[in-house]
Amino acid sequence: MFLTYIISRIRAYMRYRETIRELSQLSDRQLDDLGITRVEIERVARDVVAA
Repeated sequence: MFLTYIISRIRAYMRYRETIRELSQLSDRQLDDLGITRVEIERVARDVVAA
């Protein structure tokens, strides 16, 4: 059970980092089309992991 928890946290962190990386590669125009700003990228990534 503990190992399952650790693995799920590692996967969540990997999703978080991947989301940040992908969003950071977008232009400001593309981010604007999505309705987010560069400042919000980390929050959006946290929301993705929490969902």
